[in-house]
Amino acid sequence: MALLIGLAAFVSTFLGGLFALRFKDRLHLILGFSAGAVIGVAFFDLIPEALDLGGSRYGAGTITSIVALGFAAYMLLDRLVTLHSHEESGLERGKLGAGSLSIPSFIDGAAVGLAFNISPSIGAVVAIAVLVHDFSDGVNTVNLILKSGGSRKESFRWLIADATAPVLGVVSTMFFSLPESALGLILAVFAGFFLYIGASDLLPESHHRHPTVWTSLMTVLGMAVLYAAVRAAGI
Repeated sequence: MALLIGLAAFVSTFLGGLFALRFKDRLHLILGFSAGAVIGVAFFDLIPEALDLGGSRYGAGTITSIVALGFAAYMLLDRLVTLHSHEESGLERGKLGAGSLSIPSFIDGAAVGLAFNISPSIGAVVAIAVLVHDFSDGVNTVNLILKSGGSRKESFRWLIADATAPVLGVVSTMFFSLPESALGLILAVFAGFFLYIGASDLLPESHHRHPTVWTSLMTVLGMAVLYAAVRAAGI
């Protein structure tokens, strides 16, 4: 069952990326939505999950500090890449962002596999939460490459990597087990990553040389959609 969910996550991510490729002429609107979706995933999904999984052992203050650490670590890595890549910094930053989305996609798959090992009901809830934001993961992966000057072919390669990641995550749980508290810390780190990507990369770029009213509304819509989806998945 968990492997089937992993394959469904592949399809969901892939469809999101195809959507972004098809409507790239409206990229600023998609970027605005993506910024809201990435920030929404961090606030409404990753941080609450991190608190649920790791808060009982480490405390809420520790978990939120790990979120801040993830934000700062990604910022430093982003600045380091920018300083050392010169004229290719835009594309390198895009690859960095796309790669950072692929890694938590792998964690998503691992979370599904581990949850099903705990109980089918918990696995089902986690699976729904993963599927509802995998579509936006595909959109975000393609957007990060395209807006950085990458080609459609390159964005497609990164989309395949991101879509494959949750499948590999599910498969990996056949070979290891991970304490819930440790998974909570990992999710907190990636929440910090997502907050930086949304607030410092996607959001400013969506407003670049475009009216801010529609892109701002799309950002709010992205957050609202993720909020509704995550709440519905928790029912």
